[in-house]
Amino acid sequence: MYDVFKIVNWLRVRNNADMKLNENIEELTQMKAMKLLYYIQAASLVVTKKRMFDEDIVAWKYGPVVEKVHEKYKGQRAIVGEISDKDLKDYSELEEDEETSSILNSIYDIYGYSSAYDLMRQTHTEKPWQETKQNEVISDKAIENYYGEVFDVES
Repeated sequence: MYDVFKIVNWLRVRNNADMKLNENIEELTQMKAMKLLYYIQAASLVVTKKRMFDEDIVAWKYGPVVEKVHEKYKGQRAIVGEISDKDLKDYSELEEDEETSSILNSIYDIYGYSSAYDLMRQTHTEKPWQETKQNEVISDKAIENYYGEVFDVES
């Protein structure tokens, strides 16, 4: 299991690299990072049967949120900023773990180019968020059951 901020740093480094390659790529926002963390956790639960990070995901008005990450970036829209050596080290560490890298890159390739708004709308159409009361934790079981049917995973 990884520190959730290592995963956020992975997202920031990947997004920063994408922005350098394509001027049309928008900078990672806090809202988009939350939705990507949600899908990363879902994929990890489906593929590995365990969480990638320890923090719970809570159903908020605008979709799934990791409260600890929200607190760190409160008041900020874009969260990439300057990429430090530590950020690059976190990225490399996660890339070196084949299973983790596969999950992170797959989710980023599928959802990473959608807007935060589109991802918010998408999570609002999916059962785990819909069936969880606002401000309550979305259960791992609800996430795994739903996304086990959605993600195409080879056994």
